[in-house]
Amino acid sequence: MASPARTRVTPRIIGRLRLASQGLLGKGFAGVPEAVRGMTALQAQDLQAALWAVGLRVPGAGLSEVRAALNVGTVVRSWPMRGTLHLLAPEDLRWILNITTPRLVQGMASRHRQLEIAAGDVEVCRKIALDLVSGAGSESGMPVGATRGELFAAFEAGGQPPTGQRGVHLLGLLCQSASLVPGPLEGNQQKFVAFDDWIATSRDLGREEGLAELLLRYLGSHGPATVRDFAWWSNTSLTEARAALAAVRGELVELEFDGTGYWLSPATAALLDDGVPGQRTVLALPGFDEFVLGYTDRSLVLPPEHAQKIVPGGNGVFKKAIVAGGEVVGTWARQGTGRSAKFVPEPFDDTGPLGPSALAAFIRAVERYERFLAS
Repeated sequence: MASPARTRVTPRIIGRLRLASQGLLGKGFAGVPEAVRGMTALQAQDLQAALWAVGLRVPGAGLSEVRAALNVGTVVRSWPMRGTLHLLAPEDLRWILNITTPRLVQGMASRHRQLEIAAGDVEVCRKIALDLVSGAGSESGMPVGATRGELFAAFEAGGQPPTGQRGVHLLGLLCQSASLVPGPLEGNQQKFVAFDDWIATSRDLGREEGLAELLLRYLGSHGPATVRDFAWWSNTSLTEARAALAAVRGELVELEFDGTGYWLSPATAALLDDGVPGQRTVLALPGFDEFVLGYTDRSLVLPPEHAQKIVPGGNGVFKKAIVAGGEVVGTWARQGTGRSAKFVPEPFDDTGPLGPSALAAFIRAVERYERFLAS
């Protein structure tokens, strides 16, 4: 019996394989903690976008369910990579910080000198912060924590002025060194709590072992992707990334496209044998979604001539994206207010709207988003 023909690799096929890796095709993930753990880390500087990014990957999940996971600590949010907030599984945060923090702090050294932040200042603020947030619990036994404003006031009282971004950088350093972690939500802000009070169990991985696992999980959740994609995403050196690949390449599959090697999990690669799903799938992604942002080279799924429409002016703010068949084809936005408000597509093709089938699929996608917000 003849073997099934292997699907020819194209940019759209790579895009759909990435959708599958990211839980955006098929059954998705079983629950909110499973989705965050399965994704390794989800970009989360825009909290509302991050909540929808999780909801998209968990069929039937509502906004309240994702917020609840943050409130009880089955999902955590911190600054593990590139100085940017991400959502992670709690047991993964410490070992990832151990890998990424030294390089990040080294890269910020000049800025910290400008802000007059020395090692001694960080230690003073560490004691002030832990004295403020440790040992205080609610009747439920959960830490109460402190808001950013309360921490800044305590820093000021302790002779550590938080003005001019100094407080933000001090808080970041305390989180990146696993002293504090953003905890329960207060509205759309999080209170900071002691890391050891909030995260009871942490995995312990050495640097080489941790880098190998981080690469394996990134490629499992984001593949097909390159080693350069991983080095950028994790803010690790290309030399270390290549060494990590050498340690785990036997657990991965390599695809070659246009002279470049792309790595992915065997489970995702198996989709090539029977036909990669998602050819007609239309998704309404949040801004900053990993499908768009999680790679240093986005040109396979986002045509370079349209990149400015996703990140206008290169300002670092990623707009909501419409993905059709594995390619970013436009943005979407809310227009109007109150009952007359609606979500409208803004396709890249200025000559006409989405076709009838794609438009119907987009409407279903934003209806799902509205159900998510309401539940």
